[in-house]
Amino acid sequence: MSRDHVQSAERSVREAGPSSHPAEAPFLELLARGAAVDAYEEPVLRARAAAEPAARIAALEHAKLLALRVRSELEGRRRREAELSALFETAHDLAGLRDLDAVLPAIVQRARSLLGTDVAYLSLHDPARGDTYMRVTEGSVAARFQQLRLGMGEGLGGLVAQTARPYVTDDYFRDGRFQHTTTIDAGVQDEGLVAILGVPLMLGPQVIGVLFAADRRARVFEREQIALLGSFAALAAAAIDTANLLTETRSALAGLERANEIIKDRSAVIERASDIHDRLAELVLRGGGVHDVAAAVAEVLDGAVEFTESAGTPALEASRAEGHAVRHGKDWIAAVTAGGELLGALVLRGHPDLDPVDQRTLERAAMVTSLLLLARRSAAEAEQRVRGELLDDLLDARDRDPRLLRERATRLHADLDATHVVLAARLDGPAADADQEAAARRRLWSAASHLAATRHGLAAARDGGTVLLLPLVRGDTVTDLARRTARHLGTAVHEAVTVGASAAADGRCARPDGVAAAYVEARRCLDALRLLGRTGDGAAADDFGFLGLLLAGDRDIAGFVDRTVGQVVAYDERRGTELLHTLDAYFACGMSPARTKDELHVHVNTVAQRLERVGRLLGEDWQSPARVLEIQLALRLHRLSAA
Repeated sequence: MSRDHVQSAERSVREAGPSSHPAEAPFLELLARGAAVDAYEEPVLRARAAAEPAARIAALEHAKLLALRVRSELEGRRRREAELSALFETAHDLAGLRDLDAVLPAIVQRARSLLGTDVAYLSLHDPARGDTYMRVTEGSVAARFQQLRLGMGEGLGGLVAQTARPYVTDDYFRDGRFQHTTTIDAGVQDEGLVAILGVPLMLGPQVIGVLFAADRRARVFEREQIALLGSFAALAAAAIDTANLLTETRSALAGLERANEIIKDRSAVIERASDIHDRLAELVLRGGGVHDVAAAVAEVLDGAVEFTESAGTPALEASRAEGHAVRHGKDWIAAVTAGGELLGALVLRGHPDLDPVDQRTLERAAMVTSLLLLARRSAAEAEQRVRGELLDDLLDARDRDPRLLRERATRLHADLDATHVVLAARLDGPAADADQEAAARRRLWSAASHLAATRHGLAAARDGGTVLLLPLVRGDTVTDLARRTARHLGTAVHEAVTVGASAAADGRCARPDGVAAAYVEARRCLDALRLLGRTGDGAAADDFGFLGLLLAGDRDIAGFVDRTVGQVVAYDERRGTELLHTLDAYFACGMSPARTKDELHVHVNTVAQRLERVGRLLGEDWQSPARVLEIQLALRLHRLSAA
């Protein structure tokens, strides 16, 4: 009804005068019981049906308009009261904010309830990726929609985030004001949304997210609803800002607590550092060893510490290069160095989180360990020089008094009257230049000197290699000693080392020329090994068969014959058999049993039986080419010696 009609109805009521039935009465009753809008037409319709005067009907029309206006005002006030109540409750929740994950869903839920929408949701800005992502949803049923990410300017939400202004659409898919993308449209379609309202979440001038309300049918959002959703967005932004501030405050408090704990622990750490300093100083003064240092550090650091001489690991090389202890898995490694040379490492086991002061303690222990090793090396080098000088005198000074040589050897814990073996050792690896070759020789001499000291022997550098004088223990052979020495020295210098050995010398080492003659024999074996391509191996003259006669300094013919055919000779002597004679005839007849039986004038079975007996005495391989050559030479030497 227009304003003119309302004014005309008012004039008619005034002209009609007061009535016994006021026109406002039925509408007051409708207002009192909160009737629907349609119910306000009934009093007017009844009056017209009863053919009441026009003035009465006009009065009822006027009263209806006033009642509807009052009803609308009351509805608006109730709605604003509910909105203010919801905002107050949300603000109250923010005042006691403890968990952002609980407050944001409450904001979205209340926004959906007050606006009466099917869905409400909130997205936040991701600075790392430059887009926004779904943070909270209420009423959503589509998984793809709940995982949407909106780039700046993409979709309605991207437009809100880009422009920092609210946007509303009555029909999303028909709205061309914003950029449609396949991904976003698919998510909105899965959710079935049509009308969407989005307002920005602002912190100062910065957009941190977007709050949405949406329906699955066409709908026009009123200005009051847009303003209400904006108020909820402001509260959500405040909640996020407050939560971030609380997080930063908690982080700062945690940092202060950690700093306080560090300060409290610092005094204990300083005491430990002072304790280990005093212990290490005491160890150095009383001549302790590297394992004593490791034990002292282990006790102070409350862990397992060990000294190792291993090299080549990346962690150890890193510690050597940096000059500090480095972490390796759950362990810490501190390189033990001196003048750029790697001497080993101290390893702390099972302490992945090492205090910086304790790390420095481990590094200081490594430094003390290097000093102890250098001192031990100096003493060892002095002893090595003394041992080398004694061996040089045994090799060169033929006019030395044997008694004085024995006394010097005794002071070095060596017994020249015991059975010894002279070994000549030499490197066989290729050298890049003269400096590297000299360094390799020094390593070989150092390793040989250490071996001699531990075995109560002597060692000296000679002829581009080293010579060792080592005792032969009971049950050991010269060959075993030579091979074992080659392996030991090769492992120590990380290169192939070839070792030739002399025959065992019983007490002749203190006699003039005794050691020198044995060294000549060892050198011959060394040269033979290298000529035969057996580099990195060790051997004695006996290992070369009849060639050993050429290598041996004293030409032990009887020993060669005995080793080769001695069992056959002994068998003939005990039994009165003719096995040696049969062997001579067998080889003279080209190893033919048939011709041999004619040569001996015996039956062929007799020849076969005798050769079988020889095989049992000499071994199954006695007819191999190498053994045949040695056996024939031994038979000839035996005949010559018997003649």
